[in-house]
Order: sequence, then C-alpha cells, then structure tokens
Amino acid sequence: MGKARLQPFDMADVTLGEGPFLAAQRRTEAYLLKLQPDRMLHNFRVNAGLRPKAPVYGGWESEAMWADINCHGHTLGHYLSACALAFRATGDRRYRQRIDHIAGELAACQAAAGSGLVCAFPKGAAVIASHLRGEPITGVPWYTLHKIYAGLRDAVLLADSATSRAVLLRLADWGVAACRPLSDAAFETMLETEHGGMNEVYADLYAMTGNAEYRTLAERFSHKAVLLPLARGQDHLDGLHANTQVPKIVGFQRVHDATGDARYHDAAAFFWRTVVQTRSYATGGHGDAEYFFAVAAARDHVFSAKGSETCGQHNMLKLTRALFLQDPRVDYADYYERTLYNGILASQDPDSGMATYFQGARPGYMKLYHTPERSFWCCTGTGMENHVKYRDSIYFHDDAALYVNLFIPSAVRWRAKDAVLTQVTTFPEQPTTTLRWGLERPTDATLKLRHPGWSRDAIVSVNGVEVTRSTLPGRYIDLTRTWQDGDRVELRLTMAVAAEPLPAEPEIVAFTYGPLVLAGALGREGLVPGADIIVNERRYGDYNNAPFSVPRLAGDPDLLAQRIRPTDRPLEFTVASVEGTPIRLIPYHRIAHERYATYWDVASPDT
Repeated sequence: MGKARLQPFDMADVTLGEGPFLAAQRRTEAYLLKLQPDRMLHNFRVNAGLRPKAPVYGGWESEAMWADINCHGHTLGHYLSACALAFRATGDRRYRQRIDHIAGELAACQAAAGSGLVCAFPKGAAVIASHLRGEPITGVPWYTLHKIYAGLRDAVLLADSATSRAVLLRLADWGVAACRPLSDAAFETMLETEHGGMNEVYADLYAMTGNAEYRTLAERFSHKAVLLPLARGQDHLDGLHANTQVPKIVGFQRVHDATGDARYHDAAAFFWRTVVQTRSYATGGHGDAEYFFAVAAARDHVFSAKGSETCGQHNMLKLTRALFLQDPRVDYADYYERTLYNGILASQDPDSGMATYFQGARPGYMKLYHTPERSFWCCTGTGMENHVKYRDSIYFHDDAALYVNLFIPSAVRWRAKDAVLTQVTTFPEQPTTTLRWGLERPTDATLKLRHPGWSRDAIVSVNGVEVTRSTLPGRYIDLTRTWQDGDRVELRLTMAVAAEPLPAEPEIVAFTYGPLVLAGALGREGLVPGADIIVNERRYGDYNNAPFSVPRLAGDPDLLAQRIRPTDRPLEFTVASVEGTPIRLIPYHRIAHERYATYWDVASPDT
C-alpha cells in the first residue's frame, strides 16, 4: 500500500484563535444550526414509502427547473459532512445530535424500503437502476449518492456515529451488489457520467473495514479513460468538465493509498502539476463555465463571469492535502495557502455566511451568493464544509517533526510529545508569526517552518536570538533541538507586491501581495443592495449586468507592480489608472457586495 509520510492532527486537538478564519467558521456554524434536517430528509422518506416530517427545501432539492440534474439529496450529504466537521472542531453536541437524527431517519428509510439504497431522486431508485443498465438518463445520480456516502463516512470518522456506520455499510454493500453484474466495458461507459468521488469513498471504506470488495469497487470506479493518460504524463483535459475530474483524481490518490499501485499516484501528481502550473488563475481557481479550456485560449476565457467554480477549489485543496501527506513539499503548501485565502475564505458572504458558485474575473462584476433555503447549489454544499474545517491543515507531523504550514492564530496539542504549540499572529496584516511551546518536560523534536515561495527571505529567532536566515524560498526551515517549556520561536517573512501573468498570456496579469491576490475595489455604482443574493446559478453573468466603465492599467507588469503603493490602512493599496484616477486595491478575500477586477489586460491602450 502507499504509505503516508505525514499524519494530520485530529481537528479536536487544534484550536483556532480570533481572526478571519474563526469568524468565517462561526458564520457557517450559525447557518448549519438554522437548517432543518427533516426538510432535507423529506424526499428520502417519500421514496421509502414513509410520510415526510417537514416540507422539502427549494432549488436543486425540489424545483422543476433542476429536476433533470438529479441532484436531489446531495445537500443532506454535504450537511452531514459539515456537521461532522463542526462537531470535531468544536465538540458542540448539537452537531452530533443532528448527525444521529439523520442517520436514524436514513436507517428507517432502509428498513421501510428493504434496500440499502437511500436517495431523494424524483423517480426514486429508478434513475440509478436505469444508469446501471446502461440506459440513457439525465443528471448525475452517482455524483449525488457520493455526497451521501461521504457524509455518512465523515459522521463515522469524525463523530463516531454508530448508526451512521450501520447505514453506510448497508449502502456500501448495496453498491457492491448493484455494480457486480456490469462488465468492465459497461462500467467505463457508466463512468462517462459525472460520479463524484465514488472511488475515494470505496477506498476509504476499505481502509475502515478491510473488506476487499470495497477496494475492488474503488478500482472499478476509477475512470481508466482519465487515469491512464494522466499516469503517462499526458494532458488531455481540454474541454473536459473540470469538477467532474477533480474528485476522480482525489480518489486516484486514495486508491493508491489502498493498493500501492503507482499509476494512481502518478496520475494524481501529474494532474495537480498541470492544473496548478498551467491551468489555474492567481486565486487558485480554474476553468470557464465549469470546463477546462486550452491554455493557448486563456485570453478568450479569463474574463468570464463563470470562472473559478468554488467546488473546484474545494476539491483541489482535498487533492493537494492528500498529495502533501505522502510528499510534504512546500509548493503543495503554497498552493493550499493561496487557494484557501483567495478561493475559500473569499467565497463566503461576510454578512450572511452564504457562499459563491463562480468567482469569475469579469471586470466590474461582483460575487453572487446563494439564498439560505432556495439555492442549494453544489457549492452551497461544499460551502457548508469549507468554513468548519480550517483547522485541519495548519499543522502536520511525523514521529519526530511538527510542520507549521499555515500562519493562522491557533494552537495544536501534540499528544505523543505531551506538547502544545501556540501560534500568535496577525498574518497577513503583518508577515510574522510567533510560536510558543508548552511542555511537560524537555522534549526533543524538529519544528519545520514553511519558507513560502512568495517570501524572498525568512528570519527565525528562538527566545529573541536569531538562529537562522533563509534566502531559499520554497523549503522548510528545520529547527531541531531539545525544547524547553516556554521556548518562543519567531518567523519573519517578507511580503511584496508582484505581478503574476496568466499562463500563456504575459500581458494579462493579476497583482499579488504575498499569497494574497489584490483586487480592484470598484464600488457599488448601479447595484441594488441585496441583488447579489440569487437563486439561479445558471444566470451568472446576467445578474447585475448593467453597463459599467472599468478603469484600465497599461504598461510593463513589473513596473506597474512597483507603482502600487500602500495606504495608511492595513492591506490596502492604490495605483493610478490610465484615466488618471486612483484604483483602490484590497485582498480579494475582503471583496464583498461591490464590483471588482482581479485580472488586468495591460497591453498598451493604443494597440
């Protein structure tokens, strides 16, 4: 099997301090506790022949406009995952109570239907039965079922829910039996339809139980038409639906962990490299209207209102984390940080706690957020998860070393060492962080501090005395010593404004400050308050689309970056436009309820 070099810390052993990430978590917690599980369970009970206990939610969950996509019930799966993450993060028993209630209801549905399958599709089990027979269908039933599997898995692993485990195993065994009659060719044909991370959950089930049938099904659910070219280092992604692929690739890495077959890891690692290095925006997002496009055609796509689907960023971070555990490289951690700020933190409405679908770079457009009860997009579901799991990737460890990957106010308990490491920082407002050891006794350990690629140097002090100075970004700085209780480590980095060109388009640039993308904050002219809370994600680009004159920048990108000046406010900058008026630049994750621009075509306005 593929053995991970590092281990994550249990989220229950990590505490978040005050800051933007904890604030985002609290907003999502409030939303989770307002949602009513029985409304999400409505169609599950109907399909099992049971009377529903509450009216169904709207949007993707019930309304006719979205019936053909067969995503009914996906929200419940995401909600289970989010409650499990929130329970693990906070210990709040209300999340565990909701998990057990949902699991109990799903168990009742299984009993009433006499089947391990639980679903909320309008035609019940018929759509998945047709899919298994190879008949034409609409929508993505396996994608939707994957969310149920994943939610139950998370309820087991993070909340130790025995009822969830029983429901999950019965559902898993149904899947094994349902798929067994398919030939390999028929299975591959079925996998041409989006199916989420079904290979991932069956690999996880194998790890949880040792049942070899689950491992076999994980391999069968690994789409060979995508796997084999990637394993050979071939990029055939042009024109493919992006977030159909990313969960498969997460699953490839998990199947590698389960089987040791190098092809699965090779495919996952190559996919990550090609997407991050050649197909990603400065924010860490990718795609246009959910699809990968040819790199050479970037100019035709970058200014779309439908770029950077938030689900795609969510899943790219899952992949990045999985790869990092096996191969702890700084470029993985750098991408994680970049996308966490500019994709995930940036996706949440700081007032309502709702989330974006796309985060496109159409100049002068704005972020659009879902409604609390009528939207339930895919990105509503991943949005429920994103903001209650921030503590899962700040720190990692092996037997001897503790890795500090993210500069977030927090503390971690390293139980094997009877140690607590507390991080105090105002990053990114200041590029420094301080770590203090709390120890029961003198302890031998290595502290590995990330020297990110965006900082030209890094200075480390221990107890006020400089001990090392790094001028090699993109590596870990190792501090190996016998630590004493109260030892204090300070890491000082350098943040500078830089121009980052779009791959294959050197005259289309974003501006960054350390890991932060700086967006032009273009105000609210022509916008009606509340018009950025929407129901229909298909109309991205149509909402709030009145004509708007966007200021321009022109000239050499690096010289433009040098002209960007800080104001007297933290993380705020200005630069003069071609028109002579100042453009206010702030971190993209702080943009909300106003027009913005993240990319600038800086070719001469006369050409």
